[in-house]
Amino acid sequence: MDNASTVIRGITPATVDLRGLVKRFGKDVLAVDDVDLFIERGELLTLLGPSGCGKTTILRLIAGLERPTEGQILIDDDDVSRLPAYLRDITMVFQSYALFPHMNVFENVAYGVRVAGRPQEEIRERVAEALAMVGLEEYAQRSTSALSGGQQQRVALARALVIRPRVLLFDEPLSNLDAKLRKRVREDIRELQQRLGITSVYVTHDQEEALAISDRVVVMNQGVIEQIGSPHELYTRPATRFVADFIGSANFLPGRYDGRVVDVLGYQRPHEQDLPSGPVTVMVRPEAIEFARPGEEGFEATYLSSAYLGPVTEFIFDVTGVEVFATISGSGMSRAERGDSVRLRFKDVGVSLLPPD
Repeated sequence: MDNASTVIRGITPATVDLRGLVKRFGKDVLAVDDVDLFIERGELLTLLGPSGCGKTTILRLIAGLERPTEGQILIDDDDVSRLPAYLRDITMVFQSYALFPHMNVFENVAYGVRVAGRPQEEIRERVAEALAMVGLEEYAQRSTSALSGGQQQRVALARALVIRPRVLLFDEPLSNLDAKLRKRVREDIRELQQRLGITSVYVTHDQEEALAISDRVVVMNQGVIEQIGSPHELYTRPATRFVADFIGSANFLPGRYDGRVVDVLGYQRPHEQDLPSGPVTVMVRPEAIEFARPGEEGFEATYLSSAYLGPVTEFIFDVTGVEVFATISGSGMSRAERGDSVRLRFKDVGVSLLPPD
């Protein structure tokens, strides 16, 4: 989408405040467990987690498609917890797009404002504005069945924007696209969201998608929030082993911390983190491991296997009975044999401490 000068008039982004939110289905299923979450005006916040973690339920609660069992949902300080969906000034882009196959692009986008009883001239202006925003102004009379997956997703986005919502919700909107198209469309969504400054809540189970698109990410597990932070914070300083394991690849090694230095298998390195002294689990990202040069501090490992991938080589080492995965620039050890001894060290970035297992 290259219509950088196009704007949607009348969009006023809102804050979203979830307070003590609980959702039960029947007696046995606790889908959302006492969630507190404040979403800033104009922020793109992503709910990330595995299937069944509660992320989609929270989205549906915000939209008004489900009623909370306990707690409040405030939009700009207005309690909408018991309001029906059509009174919330919120709209959702669904996973399936939910386009009407018997309507052309213009009619699909116009549907919401037409149902609201807006004048015909206003409908034409709003639809033209929304289609220009997503780069589909020349497709107004085309059948939706004649569009590509990416174009259909843009129609769904235009239909959401045309009603000028205070909050825009995305329910795994890219899951039906192939990998290459998914990357391009997520960039379009992010660029558009930033240009409009519209408050957006995005649900996905794809960690790469979440890191690429979000201002902040909420990692969920079994109905509760594990951690909230920027993509960089979550990747470099995960608060729990679940977060470290779910976002990217990670190695976990036993260590000991004295408040200034962490000791990993006799390898001591300076480290600053707000944790008490004592045993810790040392999380190390694969790209934070490198070969120690002669004279450098490090720790012993046994070479098991490698795979050359061009810019990097993937290695698997044995470290005191634990398999350690590393991605190291260059070919390195191209003639190594299984069982060879090597010496490894950590880079400054990509190492974080967690409470002991």
